[in-house]
Amino acid sequence: MIDIHCHILPGLDDGAGNMSDAIEMAELAVSSGIKSIIATPHCNIPGGFRNYWGLSLEEDIRTLKDELRKRNINVNIYQGQEVFLASGFLEMLHQGKLITLNDSRYMLVEFDFEERADIAYRKLQQVLAAGCIPIVAHPERYGFVNEQNEAVYRMKDLGALLQVNRGSIKGAFGTTAMEKALEILSSYQADFIATDAHSPYSRTPYLADVHEFISEGISPEYGDVLIKVNPRKVLNDEKIYSF
Repeated sequence: MIDIHCHILPGLDDGAGNMSDAIEMAELAVSSGIKSIIATPHCNIPGGFRNYWGLSLEEDIRTLKDELRKRNINVNIYQGQEVFLASGFLEMLHQGKLITLNDSRYMLVEFDFEERADIAYRKLQQVLAAGCIPIVAHPERYGFVNEQNEAVYRMKDLGALLQVNRGSIKGAFGTTAMEKALEILSSYQADFIATDAHSPYSRTPYLADVHEFISEGISPEYGDVLIKVNPRKVLNDEKIYSF
């Protein structure tokens, strides 16, 4: 299994607070069958986490990989960001401060939770026009997605992909997000499930339980597509399989 959305880099955002937390997160991920993790620190948040791509972020990834290697924790770590689509994000993209997942065509993006639908669609179109394919992180948590039944299909029609959070399926973000996540999954509109893990204690990097849930409740093939097949295609920069 592969986790394409994980805040495992220590001390960068509201994820792993230190190297000890990051090590525990990696160990937990391995115990659940995760072989690879894309490290996706929050970035480009106005007045919040910046984490633009550069030598510092590269060094943070290298340090974590070295520490995992020393401890014989067998999980691969890849570079990425969870890009907040704030005003001016295109300039940051052109400057090389925003990156895709493992240098692929796929960019993990997020909006303000109260983003207007028309603005969200326009931003997705801008990402696509810039040559990247947006993967919308946790669509089930946005107000406009829950208010407008057509929002999921509109984003997919534009060319965006959707990544549902493990925690949403388990009710960690409330009933509304859980019901929308299950609706997206049951209509086969999701392209990925990821942990969006922030610590080894809550919002953890664990996928075995949700893989079992999808496999038994919807389809074994769909469970594999969401957690194994499509994430591998991201790492290899290949076309995503549409279930």
